[in-house]
Amino acid sequence: MNLEENTTKETKPSNPETVLKIFLIAIAFVGLAGGFSDAILANYFKEAYAVNAAQRGFIEFPRELPGVLSFLFLAWLSALGNVRNAVLAQLLGAAGLVVLGFFRPSYAVMLVFLFIFSTGVHMFLPLGDSIGLSLAQRMNMGRIMGRINSVRMTFLMLSGVLTFVGFRVGWFDFELPAWVFIIGAACFFMAGALLVAQRRIGGALSDGPPVERAKFVFRKAYLRYYLICAVFGGRKQIMLVYSPWVLIDLLDFKADTISILAVVGSLIGIFFMPVVGRWIDCFGIRRVMTAEALAFVAVYIAYGFLSRWVNNNVVALTGIGMMFVYLLNIVDRMSAQFSMVRSIYMRSIALAPEDVTPSLTLGMAIDHVVAIVGSYVCGLVWFRWGPEFVFLIAGVLSLANLIAAQGIKENY
Repeated sequence: MNLEENTTKETKPSNPETVLKIFLIAIAFVGLAGGFSDAILANYFKEAYAVNAAQRGFIEFPRELPGVLSFLFLAWLSALGNVRNAVLAQLLGAAGLVVLGFFRPSYAVMLVFLFIFSTGVHMFLPLGDSIGLSLAQRMNMGRIMGRINSVRMTFLMLSGVLTFVGFRVGWFDFELPAWVFIIGAACFFMAGALLVAQRRIGGALSDGPPVERAKFVFRKAYLRYYLICAVFGGRKQIMLVYSPWVLIDLLDFKADTISILAVVGSLIGIFFMPVVGRWIDCFGIRRVMTAEALAFVAVYIAYGFLSRWVNNNVVALTGIGMMFVYLLNIVDRMSAQFSMVRSIYMRSIALAPEDVTPSLTLGMAIDHVVAIVGSYVCGLVWFRWGPEFVFLIAGVLSLANLIAAQGIKENY
């Protein structure tokens, strides 16, 4: 009898809106942590370890491998529930950044702690979406997910502003101690503490259906979702790694400039993410995904021509030309903000509610297998044939995404 009462108490929170608010504050700290870490890692690799384009591609192996392994980690730890695993993810992210902030390890050791940091980040990606979807249920999923992503982008923007100011006035640099990483670690820790509070107040509300053992889900009904994840994995890696590398390697942009571009992208995202959510609710997943694919075909064609001209010294970018570079980079960043479309699509086709978290995690694993291979291949392509061919690959992947989207049947 006691056990039943305790279970009831844990699974029936008195105020679901309070649980959502605590989760939004936790997401705010996750956004802050991203601006103090992920957003400037490319500059860290360049300035602290002097990597070239081929090495930059190789670094993505330990950085993206956790995206594959997280599928196994979260399956093994599934009995803990989504929120407890999300707390663990924040602690891993904090641990990796603490080492990078206080020490300058050798290149090989740095990759180990990059792996630990990245494991935390990647574990939280499907967990964050799954928790948000559990809190939203099926009522206005697009709007709730848009609200969650808007909060994240708001605080990603804020940390970007602070990072820009910090590097510009000399508060931040990559000398030891690297305070930018230490502050990022503190933000991860705060997010973890808030998630603990959410679990205590809300019980199992945001954990989704209970899972008593490790669960792998691979269903024929979800094949189109897996395909879309694979295509996105290759395209995303070019967006995250090689689009900024045009600015950092070819145009010698420093961390402060990269940070301010992230700020502008985040500022747009604050207003753009709720709009995307409303579009999903109003027009459906297929139309939104089609519009995204068409837009990014154009973006990567433009990036291909731009990188070729700059690499071959055909044009010297000043004035309007430089503004065009900034615009391309900002629009390219919008690609990552469409990830919630894929999450909502998965939720709309799920044959059972308990399939959602494992399927999102498997989708992320597929995404990252393609990303790891793509990083290495694109690094070699850049090195041997030039950056324009990397963006040609991205354009082809966007076309594949467009074709895949046409077969989506609206169940949402």
